[in-house]
Amino acid sequence: MENLEPILERIRLRFEAENQVREETLRRSRELTRLCATAIRASHRNNFDEAERLLAEARAVAARIREDTAAYPAIFYAGYTQDALKEMAEAHITVALAHHSPLPEPEALGVEYPAYLNGLAEAASEMRRRALDIIRRGHSQEAEQLLEAMDTIYGLLVTFDFPDAITGGLRRRMDQLRGVLERTRGDLTLSIRQEQLQRALQASEERTTGEPPKASEER
Repeated sequence: MENLEPILERIRLRFEAENQVREETLRRSRELTRLCATAIRASHRNNFDEAERLLAEARAVAARIREDTAAYPAIFYAGYTQDALKEMAEAHITVALAHHSPLPEPEALGVEYPAYLNGLAEAASEMRRRALDIIRRGHSQEAEQLLEAMDTIYGLLVTFDFPDAITGGLRRRMDQLRGVLERTRGDLTLSIRQEQLQRALQASEERTTGEPPKASEER
């Protein structure tokens, strides 16, 4: 029993150090999530310079998280840490899709494969918002390209038929993406039909009057 106190003191010191790292990682995970969400919003406004600046900040925070947790794998693989890194993957992929740039590699981002795959699924879902904005501006062709990208991502991810313990819950996000994809396809189909109807009405009026339709005058 003489060595019990030294043993417990050594364990206590380890726990104190680990708890300090945990608290700091929680704070940095929240900061990382905030930076990534702001970068995504900037990309939806087509402010890609701002998005890239925020992503650079996010990478610096993520690097510090990896550095701090190197000796504490339980903290690195904790849900809050991996969720934040998943958000970073989502933000980088969302900006790349919106800017028509090559997708980042998981190794370049320093994220685990499950976080990358789940971030990819959420980035595809995030493209619905951009597609709807484009549809509202009457640019259905660009929205079709986004839908095609979403469809491609879904078609590839759905082949990852592994247990959730390996993929980090990818199946649930795939179910969500499928619903988003179906709604977006329906919205785009409706928009295209409206454009076709408008063109048909314009062509009919031109045949009737012999001149293109005039824009409606303001009262």
